Amino acid sequence: MNTGTVWDGARKRIHMQEVGTRDGLQAEAAFVPTEDKISLVNALSEAGIAKIEVTAFVSPRAIPALRDAETVLREIRRWPDVVYTALVPNVRGAERAIAARADELNLVMSASETHNLANLRMTRAQSFAALSQVAALARSAGVEVNISLSCSFGCPMEGDVREGVVLEWVQRFADIGADGITLCDTAGMAYPTQVAALTQTLRKRWPAIGLALHFHNTRGMGLANVLAAIDAGADRFDASLGGIGGCPYAPGATGNVCSEEIVHALELMGYATGVNLEKLLAASRRLPALIGHDTPSQIVRAGRRLDLHPAPGDFDVIRERALARAPR
Repeated sequence: MNTGTVWDGARKRIHMQEVGTRDGLQAEAAFVPTEDKISLVNALSEAGIAKIEVTAFVSPRAIPALRDAETVLREIRRWPDVVYTALVPNVRGAERAIAARADELNLVMSASETHNLANLRMTRAQSFAALSQVAALARSAGVEVNISLSCSFGCPMEGDVREGVVLEWVQRFADIGADGITLCDTAGMAYPTQVAALTQTLRKRWPAIGLALHFHNTRGMGLANVLAAIDAGADRFDASLGGIGGCPYAPGATGNVCSEEIVHALELMGYATGVNLEKLLAASRRLPALIGHDTPSQIVRAGRRLDLHPAPGDFDVIRERALARAPR
């Protein structure tokens, strides 16, 4: 795994990682047809997304929206420079994902004991033991493992999560050979100085482990947190098409940071995302018809910064009158 900062000419490279096809769609009441999921993943690949969390290999009773996981992962078209990852909760899910040709397994547990129990029905120690078995299976199959550590920046039930607790769990996963760590702002509680400090610590302590950050925009600080993390050395970010998804334990949550909003902002600031924004927006505009409601995406609503509008229909008359009143 390439974990270093990459520069495109004079522009720092930021790797965008799409989670909407898993994190977003699993929260929707409407079942998105399998062929539409496949088409959406293909569109994201074509747009230049670096990594796509395609689906989750979980019980179809628990998450019926993703009951077609095998078919979707098997039938997508694969771009050679895109990583196709899947969330797996246990060994059985890992076996299914490996058989369906996942490039990477994404394993999830929480830095917060309360959140882990509420979300996964296990203590953190039980989760770690189960995920260690999954990691061993992945290594034997030659498949990479990423750990998504929920509530790394705060828990909606416990409050602040100490940095030392987060670092302890990162070390335990590093010890079992994790290829990547994602620090997740599960309930949108992160703030920029906190993000910068934790990012700097991880980059220094574990430079060989791929570091990604996963922010929610619950309190409107998503983009600010992304920029703080970039300044601290991060270059990989999860985001969700249309800004869909969200934490069920964060009342009023608006979802993950929005893929097209982050790409739009970063490109304007001179970063290289490798993403074709026009194609990404076209993919995002498909979502309302698929999920049955509008998305939070501001860029879909307002357009890009230089998507200009025509002048008023009577503009020529207005101009002539203004010029007629001008001093001669």
